[in-house]
Amino acid sequence: MQYVNAFWVGGLICVAGQILIDKTKLTPARILTGFVVAGVILGAIGLYKPLVDFAGAGASVPISGFGFLMSEGVRKALAQDGALGILTGGLTSAAAGISAAIVFGIIAALCTKSGDK
Repeated sequence: MQYVNAFWVGGLICVAGQILIDKTKLTPARILTGFVVAGVILGAIGLYKPLVDFAGAGASVPISGFGFLMSEGVRKALAQDGALGILTGGLTSAAAGISAAIVFGIIAALCTKSGDK
């Protein structure tokens, strides 16, 4: 049942993004930024954690899960380090994902030939 919950919750998040692309004049970059901010806000007020507990990867893999991850990192670092945690918590919690994106980006750049389209 966990797979089914992950599938339909992740699917609904993607459907929301597709509706925003189709029905509004928002650019994809603004929609992605909105999803990250929504993940941060929902995580900060405690609404995203129950969704992650219910749907697992269906809620943590979409870009809104990245915002949630950052808000959780800030929350933990704030409790441990005080005000300094506000600045360091988000980057510390998301460091593995950011590092992986950089490494895989470099590998893709080395394996492909760039050019104008």
